[in-house]
Amino acid sequence: MLSPDTVYKKKINDDFTNGKEIFKGLKNNVTIFGSARTQSEDKYAKLAEKLAYNLSKNGINVVTGGGAGIMQAANKGAYEANKAHSIGLSIYLPFEKSKNDYTTKNMTFNYFFSRKYMLVKYSKACVVFPGGFGTLDEMFEVLTLTQTKKMPKGFKIYLVGYEYWEYLLKFIEKSLYANNMISKEDIQIIKATDDIDLIEKEIKEIIKTDERL
Repeated sequence: MLSPDTVYKKKINDDFTNGKEIFKGLKNNVTIFGSARTQSEDKYAKLAEKLAYNLSKNGINVVTGGGAGIMQAANKGAYEANKAHSIGLSIYLPFEKSKNDYTTKNMTFNYFFSRKYMLVKYSKACVVFPGGFGTLDEMFEVLTLTQTKKMPKGFKIYLVGYEYWEYLLKFIEKSLYANNMISKEDIQIIKATDDIDLIEKEIKEIIKTDERL
């Protein structure tokens, strides 16, 4: 019988090994974050679905947390475009459906920390739609990784839903920046816009630039 410590280490290894296998041979990936509680008819779910559809039509793989709400909407858009992979990296939660039905590649993780890492490890950009604690956790994780140069040069984080994020953006500027907790450069990592056509255009340019390097 394996000890609890051995089981723990094996589960961590499985998360990273299997996660790496999911992305084998894939290079043009974009991550979409957002609430699992958003209904399919919500305006942000519709925007996520449209953006993912358009990205997939251009050969860009869409990565989500694999669950319901915004994640399902994004996976659905990518799945129905049928030009690139719709990837869901889920985790079991007792109060939410862990997997949606619109993925071409999927995996259920044992731990949040390994899942968060794999959600952005192979991506060129990240688009964050309205969400709760989980979405905020994911967003600040990738903000920290980008700030500390752990993400590829030029990695961009987009916030969709300006009205939703308005007070958070004010806090970042009026509290964090005003008190020298972050730099001006750090603020510029984030781009808040409801213009998904602009986001699509900029992401395609990021990928095009990377391919020339």
